[in-house]
Amino acid sequence: MSGLRTVLFSTGFVGVVGIGYGMWSVITPGEERKREMLKNLPEANPLRMEETRKRNALMMQVLKEAAETDDNIARGLGPMRSQK
Repeated sequence: MSGLRTVLFSTGFVGVVGIGYGMWSVITPGEERKREMLKNLPEANPLRMEETRKRNALMMQVLKEAAETDDNIARGLGPMRSQK
């Protein structure tokens, strides 16, 4: 009885995995759709990429300056706290 149960559960599991794989293959886009999606990404636009590079460079500069200073800018933000 235990062997029959194991065979049935194994068969059911393989069936469920097969159905899942089949649904996944139906849902995924084809090669043509993938190429179309890649063309429409913001990174495909050279102007947008240049703006992103400049913004990233500015952020890195700000982070570098913040790392080099001993000032704690977070302490100055928020409600005023009493000094101890």
